Amino acid sequence: MRTFIFTATLIAAATPFAATPATAHDPVRNPAAPISAERLQDDVETMVSFGTRHTLSSLDDPERGIGAALDWGRAEFEEASAACGGCLDVSFVEREMEGRRIPEPVLIRNAIAIQRGTERPDEVVIIQGHIDSRASDVMDATSEAPGANDNASGSALVLEAARALSQNEYPTTIVYALLMGEEQGLYGGNLLADYAMEQGWTVKAVLNNDVVGGSCGSDGVCDAQHVRVFSEGVRADADEELRGRMRSLGGSNDSPSRNLSRFLDQLADGEPTGLDVRQTWRSDRMGRGGDHLPFLDRGFPAVRLSVAIEDYEHQHQDLRVEDGTRFGDTIDEMDFNYLADVTRLNVRAADLLARTPMPPVVQADGIVRPDVLLQWEPVAGAVRYNVWRRRTDDRDWSWRADLRDDPAADINSLVLAPDRGDDWIFGVSSIGADGAESPVSSAVPGGQFYPLPVDSEG
Repeated sequence: MRTFIFTATLIAAATPFAATPATAHDPVRNPAAPISAERLQDDVETMVSFGTRHTLSSLDDPERGIGAALDWGRAEFEEASAACGGCLDVSFVEREMEGRRIPEPVLIRNAIAIQRGTERPDEVVIIQGHIDSRASDVMDATSEAPGANDNASGSALVLEAARALSQNEYPTTIVYALLMGEEQGLYGGNLLADYAMEQGWTVKAVLNNDVVGGSCGSDGVCDAQHVRVFSEGVRADADEELRGRMRSLGGSNDSPSRNLSRFLDQLADGEPTGLDVRQTWRSDRMGRGGDHLPFLDRGFPAVRLSVAIEDYEHQHQDLRVEDGTRFGDTIDEMDFNYLADVTRLNVRAADLLARTPMPPVVQADGIVRPDVLLQWEPVAGAVRYNVWRRRTDDRDWSWRADLRDDPAADINSLVLAPDRGDDWIFGVSSIGADGAESPVSSAVPGGQFYPLPVDSEG
């Protein structure tokens, strides 16, 4: 173990904040180039044509219902796999489930495609969206429920991402998933989160796309320049002991989900489309939830991407006209250029995340001392690391120590001086051989990008 002391002189001369390495914004490497607004629209129109995709609708009807939609989605994954020489493992993951809003056992079925990594296949990035839809009555499995924006938009995004990203190879795995049962109570999300645990996956990030295809709200306000990214503050799997350590040492604003949100925000700053991330610091919309929550419950980093402004008259509504106002989640209320922009952001994020090593597990000791001892565990695939800090009341990481000139792969201990631990939050990112840089892992209790051990240590 080697120790470096960063003095005031070096801190003043440190490399200015840069969100991601140059390779992330290299115009020559543009994995989002194949994204097509026209193809996204075609996919949404196909999903709408199934009439309803309610979880309690038919699994066997070849033309109408959730089963027909999932069969079609799986076939689209198979077609994408054929185009890349069979690079995707396509299957249904299913389990019989019952509970709230599912009074009798129902086979919950997710269509997934796995693009296995060439070096660290157990490190996984997941792009997902739920394919089921609903009308006004959440138990109504027969009425027309087109679910164009909620959530054929997210499902079309997943399919388009699979077509684009499968043209490249990555050191780590990407999983594309169409989930069933979200509207009934996050059943598909729970099923996939359990599957991830059963497979022993190290989940680096979950990008959950739910309602990502509209740019105007029910009040007439429009915003096609932003996408919201929802992230939790205190991690959901924290027990009372860990929460107590957070109160003492920090950590209420530094969950891996929150740092994934910061990562996406900084990545969006380089988006050619101009689409920006609006970080929304809560787990989901007020009183509502999506399929990223089951992953958070199990300690996996996960965020939800959603439109900047929701249109409540065209979401969870029977098709009807009242007092001259049309209700229903129909395709004519969507903005496919906006959906294409959100898809491009997902593709660029997954492309970068699938190339980065895991963010390291980091610890900081600044208790009753005029400096900070920062330590982290070496990460597979990392050739060096960057050290970051931000003031406790700042949103973003605003400073880093670039270890580019040092053989940093075997460096995992630094003394930062004269940094006072009370005034700063510290973190470390890992960098792969091609320069791809991971999200920052915070040196606070619970800051690691891994599920917490039972005793909450780390």
